[in-house]
Amino acid sequence: MMAVLLAGQEKEKTGLPCQLEELTSPQFVKAVEQSGGVAVIPLGIIEKHATHLPLGTDLFEARASVIRAAEKEYAVVFPPYYAGQIFEARHQPGTIAYSNELMWKMLEETCAELSRNGLKKIILFNGHGGSTYFLDYFCQSQLASGKDYIVVLFQGGSDEKMDREINALKIASLDGHAGEEETSMMYFIRPDLVDQEAMGAESGANKGRLNAMPHAFTGIHWYAKYPNQFAGDKLQANHELGELLVAKNADQLAELIRYLKTNNTVEQLQEEFFKRSADPINYK
Repeated sequence: MMAVLLAGQEKEKTGLPCQLEELTSPQFVKAVEQSGGVAVIPLGIIEKHATHLPLGTDLFEARASVIRAAEKEYAVVFPPYYAGQIFEARHQPGTIAYSNELMWKMLEETCAELSRNGLKKIILFNGHGGSTYFLDYFCQSQLASGKDYIVVLFQGGSDEKMDREINALKIASLDGHAGEEETSMMYFIRPDLVDQEAMGAESGANKGRLNAMPHAFTGIHWYAKYPNQFAGDKLQANHELGELLVAKNADQLAELIRYLKTNNTVEQLQEEFFKRSADPINYK
Protein backbone atom coordinates (compact mmCIF):
# COMPACT_ATOMS: atom_id res chain seq x y z
CA MET A 1 0.00 0.00 0.00
CA MET A 2 2.68 2.48 1.05
CA ALA A 3 4.98 1.52 -1.83
CA VAL A 4 2.20 2.15 -4.34
CA LEU A 5 1.40 5.52 -2.76
CA LEU A 6 5.00 6.71 -2.74
CA ALA A 7 5.57 5.57 -6.30
CA GLY A 8 2.52 7.55 -7.36
CA GLN A 9 3.74 10.65 -5.54
CA GLU A 10 7.17 10.35 -7.17
CA LYS A 11 5.63 9.96 -10.63
CA GLU A 12 3.55 13.09 -10.08
CA LYS A 13 6.63 15.02 -8.93
CA THR A 14 9.05 14.01 -11.71
CA GLY A 15 6.79 12.64 -14.44
CA LEU A 16 8.51 9.28 -14.03
CA PRO A 17 7.97 6.26 -11.80
CA CYS A 18 10.99 5.52 -9.64
CA GLN A 19 10.49 1.75 -9.70
CA LEU A 20 12.37 0.16 -12.59
CA GLU A 21 9.68 -2.41 -13.32
CA GLU A 22 7.10 0.35 -13.86
CA LEU A 23 9.12 2.30 -16.44
CA THR A 24 8.56 1.91 -20.16
CA SER A 25 11.71 1.61 -22.25
CA PRO A 26 11.53 5.26 -23.45
CA GLN A 27 10.84 6.38 -19.88
CA PHE A 28 13.87 4.42 -18.70
CA VAL A 29 16.15 6.54 -20.89
CA LYS A 30 14.76 9.65 -19.21
CA ALA A 31 15.04 8.04 -15.78
CA VAL A 32 18.77 7.42 -16.24
CA GLU A 33 19.24 11.12 -16.92
CA GLN A 34 16.87 12.26 -14.16
CA SER A 35 18.62 10.02 -11.62
CA GLY A 36 22.13 11.13 -12.56
CA GLY A 37 22.90 7.48 -13.21
CA VAL A 38 22.05 6.48 -9.62
CA ALA A 39 20.24 3.19 -8.96
CA VAL A 40 19.34 1.68 -5.61
CA ILE A 41 18.94 -2.05 -5.03
CA PRO A 42 16.84 -2.73 -1.89
CA LEU A 43 17.94 -6.17 -0.73
CA GLY A 44 15.70 -8.37 1.36
CA ILE A 45 15.30 -12.07 2.01
CA ILE A 46 12.63 -14.75 2.31
CA GLU A 47 12.73 -16.15 5.86
CA LYS A 48 10.68 -16.68 9.00
CA HIS A 49 10.01 -13.56 11.06
CA ALA A 50 8.71 -14.95 14.36
CA THR A 51 5.09 -16.12 14.17
CA HIS A 52 3.40 -12.84 13.29
CA LEU A 53 5.28 -11.24 10.37
CA PRO A 54 5.45 -12.31 6.70
CA LEU A 55 8.38 -14.15 5.17
CA GLY A 56 9.20 -11.12 3.02
CA THR A 57 9.36 -8.63 5.90
CA ASP A 58 12.92 -7.50 5.11
CA LEU A 59 12.01 -6.93 1.49
CA PHE A 60 8.92 -4.86 2.35
CA GLU A 61 10.89 -2.74 4.80
CA ALA A 62 13.85 -2.13 2.52
CA ARG A 63 11.69 -1.17 -0.46
CA ALA A 64 9.49 1.15 1.62
CA SER A 65 12.51 3.14 2.82
CA VAL A 66 14.14 3.21 -0.62
CA ILE A 67 10.99 4.31 -2.46
CA ARG A 68 10.43 7.04 0.12
CA ALA A 69 14.03 8.20 -0.40
CA ALA A 70 13.55 8.21 -4.18
CA GLU A 71 10.52 10.41 -3.63
CA LYS A 72 12.80 12.96 -1.98
CA GLU A 73 15.76 12.58 -4.37
CA TYR A 74 14.99 10.79 -7.61
CA ALA A 75 16.81 7.52 -8.26
CA VAL A 76 15.92 4.31 -10.08
CA VAL A 77 14.77 1.60 -7.67
CA PHE A 78 15.50 -2.01 -8.63
CA PRO A 79 12.67 -4.58 -8.49
CA PRO A 80 12.20 -6.91 -5.47
CA TYR A 81 15.53 -8.62 -4.77
CA TYR A 82 15.84 -11.46 -2.26
CA ALA A 83 18.92 -13.50 -3.26
CA GLY A 84 20.87 -12.92 -0.04
CA GLN A 85 22.59 -14.93 2.70
CA ILE A 86 20.19 -16.84 4.96
CA PHE A 87 21.79 -20.22 5.69
CA GLU A 88 21.18 -19.70 9.44
CA ALA A 89 17.40 -20.01 8.96
CA ARG A 90 17.26 -23.09 6.74
CA HIS A 91 15.70 -25.03 9.63
CA GLN A 92 12.56 -22.88 9.47
CA PRO A 93 9.67 -23.38 7.00
CA GLY A 94 9.59 -20.93 4.09
CA THR A 95 13.26 -19.97 4.05
CA ILE A 96 14.75 -19.61 0.54
CA ALA A 97 18.53 -20.00 0.83
CA TYR A 98 20.52 -19.76 -2.40
CA SER A 99 24.07 -21.05 -2.83
CA ASN A 100 27.08 -18.80 -2.32
CA GLU A 101 27.87 -18.99 -6.03
CA LEU A 102 24.38 -17.95 -7.10
CA MET A 103 24.16 -15.14 -4.54
CA TRP A 104 27.42 -13.69 -5.80
CA LYS A 105 26.68 -14.06 -9.50
CA MET A 106 23.19 -12.62 -9.17
CA LEU A 107 24.44 -9.44 -7.52
CA GLU A 108 27.54 -9.17 -9.69
CA GLU A 109 25.59 -9.53 -12.93
CA THR A 110 22.78 -7.27 -11.70
CA CYS A 111 25.28 -4.49 -11.08
CA ALA A 112 26.97 -5.10 -14.44
CA GLU A 113 23.63 -4.98 -16.25
CA LEU A 114 22.60 -1.76 -14.54
CA SER A 115 25.93 -0.26 -15.60
CA ARG A 116 25.47 -1.46 -19.17
CA ASN A 117 22.17 0.41 -19.17
CA GLY A 118 23.73 3.68 -18.00
CA LEU A 119 23.22 3.39 -14.24
CA LYS A 120 26.85 3.67 -13.15
CA LYS A 121 26.33 4.61 -9.50
CA ILE A 122 24.79 1.70 -7.64
CA ILE A 123 23.67 1.85 -4.02
CA LEU A 124 22.96 -1.34 -2.10
CA PHE A 125 20.35 -0.91 0.64
CA ASN A 126 20.42 -3.92 2.91
CA GLY A 127 17.24 -4.87 4.75
CA HIS A 128 18.53 -8.19 6.13
CA GLY A 129 21.13 -8.52 8.89
CA GLY A 130 22.26 -11.94 7.70
CA SER A 131 23.56 -10.45 4.45
CA THR A 132 25.82 -7.91 6.19
CA TYR A 133 29.10 -9.84 5.95
CA PHE A 134 28.32 -10.92 2.39
CA LEU A 135 27.65 -7.36 1.21
CA ASP A 136 30.70 -5.92 2.98
CA TYR A 137 32.88 -8.48 1.20
CA PHE A 138 31.09 -7.92 -2.11
CA CYS A 139 31.84 -4.20 -1.94
CA GLN A 140 35.47 -4.79 -0.98
CA SER A 141 35.82 -7.23 -3.89
CA GLN A 142 34.88 -4.53 -6.38
CA LEU A 143 38.58 -3.62 -6.27
CA ALA A 144 39.64 -7.01 -7.62
CA SER A 145 39.30 -5.90 -11.26
CA GLY A 146 38.61 -2.73 -13.22
CA LYS A 147 34.99 -1.57 -13.56
CA ASP A 148 33.20 1.34 -15.18
CA TYR A 149 30.76 1.66 -12.29
CA ILE A 150 30.81 2.03 -8.52
CA VAL A 151 28.99 0.11 -5.80
CA VAL A 152 28.22 1.80 -2.49
CA LEU A 153 26.62 0.13 0.53
CA PHE A 154 24.26 2.42 2.44
CA GLN A 155 25.02 2.59 6.16
CA GLY A 156 22.55 4.53 8.24
CA GLY A 157 23.66 6.47 11.28
CA SER A 158 22.30 8.36 14.25
CA ASP A 159 19.87 11.25 14.05
CA GLU A 160 19.56 13.00 17.40
CA LYS A 161 16.03 14.34 16.91
CA MET A 162 14.51 11.28 15.29
CA ASP A 163 16.32 8.87 17.62
CA ARG A 164 14.86 10.72 20.60
CA GLU A 165 11.35 10.40 19.15
CA ILE A 166 11.89 6.73 18.30
CA ASN A 167 13.22 5.85 21.77
CA ALA A 168 10.30 7.63 23.42
CA LEU A 169 7.89 5.25 21.68
CA LYS A 170 9.75 2.00 22.35
CA ILE A 171 8.85 -0.40 25.14
CA ALA A 172 11.20 -3.35 24.55
CA SER A 173 14.52 -3.94 26.32
CA LEU A 174 15.53 -6.65 23.85
CA ASP A 175 14.58 -5.73 20.29
CA GLY A 176 16.05 -7.42 17.25
CA HIS A 177 14.86 -9.74 14.52
CA ALA A 178 11.04 -9.60 14.11
CA GLY A 179 10.92 -7.52 17.28
CA GLU A 180 9.24 -4.26 18.18
CA GLU A 181 10.84 -2.13 15.46
CA GLU A 182 10.26 -4.56 12.61
CA THR A 183 6.71 -5.24 13.78
CA SER A 184 5.97 -1.52 13.86
CA MET A 185 7.55 -0.95 10.44
CA MET A 186 5.43 -3.69 8.90
CA TYR A 187 2.36 -2.32 10.68
CA PHE A 188 3.03 1.03 9.00
CA ILE A 189 3.86 -0.46 5.57
CA ARG A 190 1.37 -3.34 5.36
CA PRO A 191 -0.80 -3.62 8.50
CA ASP A 192 -2.83 -6.34 6.82
CA LEU A 193 0.23 -8.63 6.94
CA VAL A 194 0.83 -8.32 10.69
CA ASP A 195 -0.87 -11.15 12.57
CA GLN A 196 -1.34 -9.47 15.93
CA GLU A 197 -3.01 -12.52 17.44
CA ALA A 198 0.18 -14.52 16.81
CA MET A 199 2.51 -11.96 18.39
CA GLY A 200 4.70 -13.56 21.05
CA ALA A 201 3.53 -17.11 20.35
CA GLU A 202 7.17 -18.25 20.57
CA SER A 203 10.00 -17.03 22.77
CA GLY A 204 12.31 -14.29 21.54
CA ALA A 205 14.75 -14.65 24.43
CA ASN A 206 18.47 -15.14 23.87
CA LYS A 207 19.17 -18.79 24.74
CA GLY A 208 22.88 -18.04 25.12
CA ARG A 209 23.91 -21.58 24.25
CA LEU A 210 27.45 -20.51 23.27
CA ASN A 211 28.05 -17.94 26.00
CA ALA A 212 30.80 -20.07 27.49
CA MET A 213 32.86 -20.13 24.28
CA PRO A 214 35.63 -17.50 24.56
CA HIS A 215 37.12 -15.25 21.86
CA ALA A 216 35.52 -16.81 18.76
CA PHE A 217 32.94 -16.47 16.01
CA THR A 218 31.09 -19.35 14.40
CA GLY A 219 28.35 -19.56 11.81
CA ILE A 220 25.98 -21.27 14.23
CA HIS A 221 26.07 -18.25 16.59
CA TRP A 222 22.63 -16.95 15.55
CA TYR A 223 20.96 -20.34 15.90
CA ALA A 224 22.59 -20.72 19.30
CA LYS A 225 20.87 -17.52 20.41
CA TYR A 226 17.59 -17.25 18.51
CA PRO A 227 16.46 -20.53 16.90
CA ASN A 228 12.88 -19.23 16.61
CA GLN A 229 14.01 -16.44 14.27
CA PHE A 230 12.74 -13.94 16.82
CA ALA A 231 14.75 -11.63 19.08
CA GLY A 232 12.66 -9.57 21.46
CA ASP A 233 11.05 -9.40 24.89
CA LYS A 234 8.10 -7.07 24.23
CA LEU A 235 6.08 -6.49 21.10
CA GLN A 236 3.85 -3.71 19.87
CA ALA A 237 2.46 -2.74 16.48
CA ASN A 238 2.96 1.02 16.62
CA HIS A 239 2.17 2.88 13.40
CA GLU A 240 3.96 6.07 14.49
CA LEU A 241 7.11 4.19 15.47
CA GLY A 242 7.11 2.32 12.18
CA GLU A 243 6.76 5.51 10.16
CA LEU A 244 9.62 7.18 12.04
CA LEU A 245 11.94 4.23 11.38
CA VAL A 246 11.13 4.20 7.67
CA ALA A 247 11.48 7.98 7.46
CA LYS A 248 14.87 7.98 9.19
CA ASN A 249 16.31 5.48 6.71
CA ALA A 250 14.73 7.32 3.79
CA ASP A 251 16.09 10.72 4.83
CA GLN A 252 19.64 9.42 5.19
CA LEU A 253 19.49 7.46 1.94
CA ALA A 254 18.22 10.55 0.12
CA GLU A 255 21.34 12.38 1.35
CA LEU A 256 23.55 9.67 -0.11
CA ILE A 257 21.69 9.71 -3.43
CA ARG A 258 22.07 13.48 -3.62
CA TYR A 259 25.80 13.26 -2.89
CA LEU A 260 26.44 10.63 -5.56
CA LYS A 261 24.48 12.60 -8.14
CA THR A 262 26.68 15.65 -7.74
CA ASN A 263 30.02 14.22 -6.62
CA ASN A 264 32.34 11.92 -8.58
CA THR A 265 35.05 11.41 -5.97
CA VAL A 266 34.36 7.67 -5.57
CA GLU A 267 34.66 7.14 -9.34
CA GLN A 268 37.83 9.23 -9.55
CA LEU A 269 39.50 7.39 -6.69
CA GLN A 270 38.48 4.01 -8.10
CA GLU A 271 39.85 4.89 -11.54
CA GLU A 272 43.12 6.10 -10.01
CA PHE A 273 43.36 2.90 -7.96
CA PHE A 274 42.86 0.63 -10.99
CA LYS A 275 45.55 2.51 -12.96
CA ARG A 276 48.03 2.24 -10.11
CA SER A 277 47.17 -1.42 -9.53
CA ALA A 278 47.84 -2.29 -13.16
CA ASP A 279 51.45 -1.11 -12.87
CA PRO A 280 52.32 -0.34 -9.25
CA ILE A 281 56.07 -0.02 -9.90
CA ASN A 282 56.00 2.41 -12.80
CA TYR A 283 52.82 4.39 -12.12
CA LYS A 284 53.54 8.12 -11.83
